[in-house]
Amino acid sequence: MITVDTISSMKKKGEKIACLTAYDFITARILDEVGIDIILVGDSAANVVAGEKTTLPITMEDMIYHTKVVARAVKNGLVIADMPFLSYQVSVQTATYNAGRFLKVGACGVKLEGGAPVVDTVRRLVDVGIPVMGHLGLTPQSIHKYGGYKIQGKGERAAARMIDDARSLEAAGCFSVVLEKIPRDLAKKISETISMPTIGIGAGPYCDGQVLVLHDILGLYEDFTPKFVKKYADLAAQVRRAVEQYKDEVKQGKFPDQEHSFD
Repeated sequence: MITVDTISSMKKKGEKIACLTAYDFITARILDEVGIDIILVGDSAANVVAGEKTTLPITMEDMIYHTKVVARAVKNGLVIADMPFLSYQVSVQTATYNAGRFLKVGACGVKLEGGAPVVDTVRRLVDVGIPVMGHLGLTPQSIHKYGGYKIQGKGERAAARMIDDARSLEAAGCFSVVLEKIPRDLAKKISETISMPTIGIGAGPYCDGQVLVLHDILGLYEDFTPKFVKKYADLAAQVRRAVEQYKDEVKQGKFPDQEHSFD
């Protein structure tokens, strides 16, 4: 079974870390059977499951549910739960309580967004035994601050600040950090500067691992495809064809037939 120590050792060995999101039992079980190292219960469920425009509306109760069913399916991978907006920003005490709730339903750790402002929170969570994955660069919960899903860390000052944030998160006890939508050379520098693993999403090939949204790589989410997403399947089209065939056979009286009926 993969632990946070396993993830740390993978960087030391130069072994790339594979991470994908999951939100339900069936897909989580498939990811685990394939051998995905980190299964992230992302707050992106707000977009790909609930149809929201941003991740902001998803609640603790929503995330607890998704985490519980994912954790029930996973036997080997490391299950990390995204802490939703306002579940950790209000106070360290609130963050500790909410993070603990995720562990109680089966998560192995939590992910939260931000640098310097969340360092005290990270330190407290780690102190009480809750593993934490950081998240720098484009942090979707701050989308209104950025004015859109724009690349982050461009320019010397912004890059230097992100490197400092990565160091601060590591010093606070994070076991890894997601780097989202930043220049690949900056991701390379951060990965070389800190000893904790970096997990890239739109951050180029030099990170210690990669994460993508499962619905994106399967071609299920058709509203928008970021430049950094590679589609490995076109399941939306396949599902559409299957459903259309089912509908036609029901309408024409072809289903159910003798093979699918009882004597």
